[in-house]
Amino acid sequence: MKKRILTIFILLLILSILFSSCGGQKAQKTGLENPKDKKELKDFNVGYLATPGHVLYFVAKEKGYFEEEGLNVNMFLFTNSGEGLNAISSGKVDVGSFGTAAPLTFISKGTDFVIFGGQQTEGHGIVALPEKAQEFTDLNSFKGKTIATVRLATGDVIFRAALTEAGIDWKNELTINELDSPAAVIEAVKKGSVDAGIVWTPFIKLGEKQGLEIVKYSGELVKMHTCCRQVALSSNIKENKENFVKFMAALIKAYKFYLENQDETVDIISKYAKTDKDIIKEETYGGHIYSIPDPDKEGVVKFWDLINKSGYITSDLNIEDYIDTSIYKLALEDVLKEYPDDEVYKKLKTDFKE
Repeated sequence: MKKRILTIFILLLILSILFSSCGGQKAQKTGLENPKDKKELKDFNVGYLATPGHVLYFVAKEKGYFEEEGLNVNMFLFTNSGEGLNAISSGKVDVGSFGTAAPLTFISKGTDFVIFGGQQTEGHGIVALPEKAQEFTDLNSFKGKTIATVRLATGDVIFRAALTEAGIDWKNELTINELDSPAAVIEAVKKGSVDAGIVWTPFIKLGEKQGLEIVKYSGELVKMHTCCRQVALSSNIKENKENFVKFMAALIKAYKFYLENQDETVDIISKYAKTDKDIIKEETYGGHIYSIPDPDKEGVVKFWDLINKSGYITSDLNIEDYIDTSIYKLALEDVLKEYPDDEVYKKLKTDFKE
């Protein structure tokens, strides 16, 4: 009898332990699933163009760097820089990187924009039919010709600035047709309605694949000129500076990935720039475009001088008042706190100039 009672007692004890353990596990699991314990992501709207030049956006989105920084980024596609900047100006998107020429032109007309980060350097080119390409031996060869371009495109300004520097009056000595998109420029060149066209990546190589020849890269006209800069309304930055710092931290992490993982980066870009991966790789890593998150204040100031000297715009504004390097600086400091020994991030800090 005593033996039976002892056996029952042991069984009850075991069952008690088991139920207690299950209850503890259930409580722990419920705690993990509590929405209050999850990191709340802040919505952030980003405008982009379907170009490898916006690679830092694509990598940051696909690799989860935006979420890692606490941002829920929504991506919005635009056809050209003017469309994208109008969306920022109206508050439809928080940020976008739409060249250097376009935001500087908007600023010169009184738009409340601030440049606070980088994305793309160089990355534009002039294309023509093979029989026409042979005619363009130097800048003087463009006299009397008709050139297609996209209004407000960085390559457009670089071309006009180079002509001005060479003593050529682009307003009177040649004809410049402003079209809505690089695709329209390519078609005009192929049809022969213009002698050459100015486009950006990936349309440079796309044109080449379609039988056109590359006459000149923009970097051959002005070496390491800035292109896509991070732009936002100054009022938005003042109200939500922390979000912009997080945004730049994600782009800094994306930059490291872009440098070290070429094949996967190409795969990622192909989701946004719908073209062959071999073209994307040539354009992204071919040496005529560089994707760097640094705002490059000196480069923007130099571009401001070019855009004014070329007669594209006329403004006596101090452009330095519209460049904020503190956001990038804070973001880089945050990333370095997380990865103090990383050589890529240390190099970015060395190269950065306030």
